[in-house]
Amino acid sequence: MRTEIDVAAIPCRDELSPLTSEQKQTLERAVEKVVALAAGVGVSADQMIELLKSGLTVRELLEYLGAHSQQGG
Repeated sequence: MRTEIDVAAIPCRDELSPLTSEQKQTLERAVEKVVALAAGVGVSADQMIELLKSGLTVRELLEYLGAHSQQGG
């Protein structure tokens, strides 16, 4: 499965206002897709969490997953 992610198109959220219901649903769908992409290259959700906790940014995580996806895992 080849999936290209345009990380430059990911919006940056500087506001502290709560998410709307529509935004929450969109975020949930996006997370589901990232988890599915990661599973396809052998990275578990728990591993992604640890990578993020260790300082990897979401953008860097997506770039990593995208690069490994294109390599076939």
